[in-house]
Amino acid sequence: MTVRSLTGSFAMKALDALHSRISAPRLSEPAPDQSTLDNIYKAAFRAADHGLLRPWRFLVIRGDSRNQLGELFLKASLEQDPEIPDEKQASIRNKPLRAPLILVSISSLKEHPKVPQFEQDLSAAAASQNMLVAAHAQGVGAMWRTGSMAYHPLVMKGLGLTESEKIIGFLYLGTIAGPLKTLSEPNIDDYFKEW
Repeated sequence: MTVRSLTGSFAMKALDALHSRISAPRLSEPAPDQSTLDNIYKAAFRAADHGLLRPWRFLVIRGDSRNQLGELFLKASLEQDPEIPDEKQASIRNKPLRAPLILVSISSLKEHPKVPQFEQDLSAAAASQNMLVAAHAQGVGAMWRTGSMAYHPLVMKGLGLTESEKIIGFLYLGTIAGPLKTLSEPNIDDYFKEW
């Protein structure tokens, strides 16, 4: 398919997805099926990517692996504050259970004389955003979460990140299980000005 052929209903469907995407904080089973996930994964590879480095990788966390991630979150939290009450500990442990599937988006630095780390981080973020839009376009609920666990050295080590990698975000995916916010339309002229 050529760029020239991307017109008509296809273009409108793409624009509809881009214009209507919204975060879905309440998610439940089932997780997206493999065909749907493959479409989400493929969307990552169309992110802006200076030098075609593909400076990212993604961990797929589902099933009991979510419990293991919860234990890792709790261990990191207790390292910061050993006095966390039991009720709060349970809440921290259960955070990864808020969705049936989590994609950990990782910026994976590739040494390149013309592409600094900052650009590579932005590319990994763009890949993550593409996946959110691809999820939304297929009716999958998605939420991009970060928080202190995304930056905690113990969590990064536990997930197998190298020293040249960082977590861009945790993408929670599943079936929408609650009402979504109604977002107001921004005034485009407030954000786009002629120079």
